[in-house]
Amino acid sequence: MRLSAGLEALAGLDDATRDRMFGDAWPLMWGMRNRIAHGYLLVDAVVVHRTVEHDVPPIVAAIEANLA
Repeated sequence: MRLSAGLEALAGLDDATRDRMFGDAWPLMWGMRNRIAHGYLLVDAVVVHRTVEHDVPPIVAAIEANLA
């Protein structure tokens, strides 16, 4: 649920900033949030674990770069 909450927070960015930071990946990211938030009983824990390991670090890097 924390992953979902983090993506929800990123949705609050203005569109231009979000597009600059995440580009074409944003719709996929938002889709993941929707799947977690609305179908959490059906979410595969392995997929979430892989997402956290492989996809979250570049997201954090993009956020840090935007703050610099």
